[in-house]
Amino acid sequence: MSNHIKSIIFAAVLSIVCGSLLTLASTGLKEYHLKNIALDKQKNILKSVGLIQEDKALSTDTIEELYTNSIRQMWVDFEGKIVPKQQKGTKDLPVYLHVKNGNIQSYIIPVDSRGLWGRISGYLALKKDGVTVSGFTVYNHSETPGLGGEIDKRWFQKNFAGKKILDDRGKLVSVAIAKGRVADKIPESRQKNFVDGISGATLTGKFLSGGLKLTLIEYEPLLKKIQKKED
Repeated sequence: MSNHIKSIIFAAVLSIVCGSLLTLASTGLKEYHLKNIALDKQKNILKSVGLIQEDKALSTDTIEELYTNSIRQMWVDFEGKIVPKQQKGTKDLPVYLHVKNGNIQSYIIPVDSRGLWGRISGYLALKKDGVTVSGFTVYNHSETPGLGGEIDKRWFQKNFAGKKILDDRGKLVSVAIAKGRVADKIPESRQKNFVDGISGATLTGKFLSGGLKLTLIEYEPLLKKIQKKED
């Protein structure tokens, strides 16, 4: 057998072995990877309602236990009506409830917004009045580090707490990101609907503002029911 043929056989065997090892590794790590994704989402849902803090390291078991004891998930249709889990369809919207002693404390809405370089995923939590923001988190984005990437930092996210999604007339306006400091750029009567912007990240702020509003428009039928109940 010539050296050329031996080289071909060796390369083929090596490719098969490496391919098999990569397949096994991928299959073996897939469950671990999916579990980490689920855990990260749970952490961000808990963060959005202040149940865990950014600077505190918690074990997986602690996070899962806290989530199980404090968070409930439901689905609603385009009219804001609750859909039983076994009947939910692809167009029904997920909502998470922060529950304490059997009482709803906050409604947590998933956010999927366009960003400058990719999608921005996070959670916006509203107090039980359905109007006041209790928290906001981002768990996935592709924005520029040091600029738009600041959306996942605590200093930016904490500015959402206490903001309102309705204006003085009760119209849904969402929460928008100002081009600079709210106190410098926005009239006082509208400041409750804005958070401070990020220097050098105007487009990220614009896209995220639009994404938050589109998300809340989708959930508006549910929010109106909540707001009416709390009047």
